[in-house]
Amino acid sequence: MISINWIFLIVGGLFEALFAMSLGKMQQTSGREMWLWLIAFFISVSLSMYLLFKSMGGAHPIPTGTAYAVWAGIGAVGTVILGILVFKEPVTFWRLFFLSALIFSIVGLQITSAHS
Repeated sequence: MISINWIFLIVGGLFEALFAMSLGKMQQTSGREMWLWLIAFFISVSLSMYLLFKSMGGAHPIPTGTAYAVWAGIGAVGTVILGILVFKEPVTFWRLFFLSALIFSIVGLQITSAHS
């Protein structure tokens, strides 16, 4: 069963992707809309960091190295997916290949840290 710390970490990684997307949207807008994306950025980055912090504490803490690598990986995967869906970035074989390799690495870190 997945612990609450892993849930914190996964959700924190998703917020990392959202803060990266907010930065991209800020670059594409101006005026009031840009300020709303800036607010979304600050909320997302704050929640992301807080959830990363929470995942490394409590009854079943995730080791710092594992937590950071998984958090960053989830954020990276999410950012690439959002880039493809929201920003119409290219979908190539090699991008998907390395994205898959990153996902397998994240899963591997989760599996191996569960047994340490």
